[in-house]
Amino acid sequence: MPEEKETSHQSGLRRDVTIWGSYMWGYADVGADVYVALGLVMFYAKGGTLYAFAFAGLVYILIGLAYTELASAYPVAGGGPYYALRGLGDFWALISGSALALDYTIDVALFALASAGYFDYFLPGRIVKASLYLGSYVPHFYWFQCLESIILIAFLIWINIIGIKESSLLNEVLGGFDICMESLIIIMGFVFAWKPNLFLHQIQFQLPNLYDFMRGSSLAIISYVGLESISQAAQETKRPSTVVPRTSLTLIFTVFLFALSFSSLGLGMLPWQIIAHHENNPIAVLASHLPLIGRMAGALAAVMGGLILLISSNSGVMSVSRLSYSLSQFNLIPKWFNEVHPKYKTPVRTIMIFSGIAVIQTILAYLSHNALHTLGNMYAFGATLGYLLVFVSLIKLRLTDPYTPRPYKMPFNIKFKNIKGETLEFPLLSILGLIGVSAVLAAVIWTHKIARIASPIWILLWFAYYVWYRRKQKIPVFQTTPRDWESDQKSVLESAEEYDLLEQYKWALAERDKKARKN
Repeated sequence: MPEEKETSHQSGLRRDVTIWGSYMWGYADVGADVYVALGLVMFYAKGGTLYAFAFAGLVYILIGLAYTELASAYPVAGGGPYYALRGLGDFWALISGSALALDYTIDVALFALASAGYFDYFLPGRIVKASLYLGSYVPHFYWFQCLESIILIAFLIWINIIGIKESSLLNEVLGGFDICMESLIIIMGFVFAWKPNLFLHQIQFQLPNLYDFMRGSSLAIISYVGLESISQAAQETKRPSTVVPRTSLTLIFTVFLFALSFSSLGLGMLPWQIIAHHENNPIAVLASHLPLIGRMAGALAAVMGGLILLISSNSGVMSVSRLSYSLSQFNLIPKWFNEVHPKYKTPVRTIMIFSGIAVIQTILAYLSHNALHTLGNMYAFGATLGYLLVFVSLIKLRLTDPYTPRPYKMPFNIKFKNIKGETLEFPLLSILGLIGVSAVLAAVIWTHKIARIASPIWILLWFAYYVWYRRKQKIPVFQTTPRDWESDQKSVLESAEEYDLLEQYKWALAERDKKARKN
C-alpha cells in the first residue's frame, strides 16, 4: 500500500456560484422530477397519492437536513461518496459512488424518455404508440418512443463532447420560468378547477392496497431526488457556510410544497385514472384541463416539461464525469476515465461510456412491460442506497470528527462525553432518517422485481471492477488509504474564504493536541 498520505482538495474549481445560482442548480435537477413522478405514483397509489408523496416527502426533508449539514461542513465536490470516504472508508465510498453512478446513468435515460413524452404531447397518438410485437413477454415494443429517447441521448453526447453545455444563466432563467408556470397551474387549478367532493371521494374510497401503496411511495421518492446537486456545487459556491444552508433548506421546502400541491390538485381536478393513463406527460394533461387557459397552458407545460427534463438528463451526463473524476482521485477507479479529447478538451471517455450505458438501459427498459416504471424503480434504488450511506456517514463523522465546524446542524441532538472527555452530539433525526430511507429501499426491493435484481447486479459489477483495479495497484481491497484530512479541511476552508471557521477549526485541533499531550 502507498506510504504517502493523500489529500483530496482540488483548487481548480472557482467559487462563482451565488445564492440564486446555488438554489437554481438544485432546482434544475430536483424541480424536474415532479414532471415524471406524478403519473407514476398515481398509477399505483391511486387516491392515496397525496399520502405517498407526504410519506416520501417527510423522509426527503430528513435527507435534505443531512445533506445541508454535510455540504456546509465539507464544502467540496463529491457529495455522498466523499462523505462516505471521510466517514466510512474506501469500500463504502465505492458502494456510494456506484449507487450514484446508477442514478446518473438512469437520470440520462429516464429524463430523456420523459422529455420525449412531453414533446409527444403535440404528436398524434398513433405515431407515439407505434410498436412491434416481440413475443408474449413484450407484446408492445414502442420503437418510436425508444428511438426518440436514443436520439435525445445521442444529442446530449454530441453537445457534451464538443463542449457545449447549458450555462448557469440558462438554468436560472428556465428554472425561474418553471417555478412561475408551476405556481400558476397550482393557483389557477385550486381557484377555478378544484372540486373538494372529488378530492375527498378519491382520498377516502379510491385507496390502494398496501402493496401498491408501497410501490407508489417508493416511486414518490423520485420527485425529491437531486439534492446531490447542491452538495456537488458546494466547492464552487461563494461563502458556502452561509449560502448552502439557505439554499438547501429553501429548496427542500419548495419541492415538498410543489409535490403535495400537485398531488392534491390532481386528485381534486380529475379522476386519478386519467392522470395515470397519461403518465408520460401528467403535468401537461393537468394544465390542459384548466378553465379559460387550458389549451395554452397544456402546450406551454408540455414545452417547459420537455426542456427542463432534457436539461436534467444533460446534468446526468455532466455529473457522471465529475463523479468519475472524484472517484479516480481517491484511487477507487482508474484515472483512465478522465482522459480528455485532444481537440475539445472534454472527458470523452466518460461521456461515451456512461452515456452508452444509458442507451443500453433505455433499450432494455423498453423490452420490459413498462419502460418508465422500470427506469423509475432503478432510479429509486440508487437514490435510497446512496441516502442510506449519507445518514451513516453523518453519524460516524459526528463521532470521529467533532473538530470540523458545522455552520448548520440537524436539530434535536443529544450531548454526551466520550472516553477521551470530549463533548459530542448525537443526531437523533438521523436515526429517523435511517429508518425512513431503509423503509423506502425495502419497498423498492419488495415491490419491484426488475430493480431488486438488476440494481444489485450493477453494484456487484462495480465491486468486481474495484477489486480488479485495487489488486492491480497493489492496494488492499478492504483497507482504507491514509489521507491527511485535516490539512485538506484547512485548505478547503481557506479557498472558501471561511476564515472564521478556519480559525475555529485550528483552535479545536490545538485543544485536542494539548489534551493529548497532557495524557
